[in-house]
Amino acid sequence: EQLRSITNFQKLIIAMAGSWVVLALVFCTPGHALLIGRVPGNRARESNLITASLASFSPVLPDRVTVCVDADAVGAAVLEQLGACAEEAIAARGHFALAIPGGSVLKMLAGSSPSWAAKTTLAYVNHKCVAMDDVSLATHAKATTLFLDGWAGVQPILLAGTADTAAERAAYEAALAALPESVLPRQNGLPAFDLALIGVGDDGHVGSLYPGREEVLETEAWVVGVEMKVPGSISLSLPVMAASKKVLIAACGVSDKYPQGKSDAMKRAIEGEETLQSFPASGLRGCASWVIDEAAASKLSDAYLA
Repeated sequence: EQLRSITNFQKLIIAMAGSWVVLALVFCTPGHALLIGRVPGNRARESNLITASLASFSPVLPDRVTVCVDADAVGAAVLEQLGACAEEAIAARGHFALAIPGGSVLKMLAGSSPSWAAKTTLAYVNHKCVAMDDVSLATHAKATTLFLDGWAGVQPILLAGTADTAAERAAYEAALAALPESVLPRQNGLPAFDLALIGVGDDGHVGSLYPGREEVLETEAWVVGVEMKVPGSISLSLPVMAASKKVLIAACGVSDKYPQGKSDAMKRAIEGEETLQSFPASGLRGCASWVIDEAAASKLSDAYLA
């Protein structure tokens, strides 16, 4: 079976043992290893080996976690980092490739009108397979209301707006692949966004990659289709998220129901004993920078609060 590199943050180690091939994918920094077994032609055994081979990840290095006083400060920090990445990319090649998620992270960009938008291609980390003007379900419609109307000249990559998850997945991957490298660079066969902004769900999902599902383990497709709920959705695969030049995870906000905000999720994502299958966000530990508020950081070890 032909093997290829997964991201510019990984080393590929191939160990042969009879008919077994074990790929050790080392994400980003030493100690962040995910073992994925490949058994060509035997999907049941392959699935079992994959499940058995998942390794937990070392905790995030403290200097990669920024704790801000509140949600407003997190939003300001995110916009500052977006601006810095945009300026660097535009200075280098005249364009900025940005991926953004759905969910509450969108609110951090509300009301912004950056000058670099005219030289920006915008992709969605994940998006439901619905009409693009569905204000209740479509991330694009929500983003348009919150900030895209102020991003003059931005070039978003859109879905066709159908309920056909498989077709939307294939079309979105094809749209990314059709972009020239001057717009969307490549690293080891994967698209390399200048910045991927990521949110984390309470269950650890990133994009539409949910715990316990096979999409979390996808290593070849750029985009995966996820039919866990109705409507289905598409999502960048984890290797594509990790291949970004900068991966920025943001979490903040409190409510009456969750007075400590994202504290449980951040504890598990940043330093819990987790695997990709138990808490997918842990797979980005070695390559992501984290910007969170004090509520989200409240259960972290002292090393992250110094």
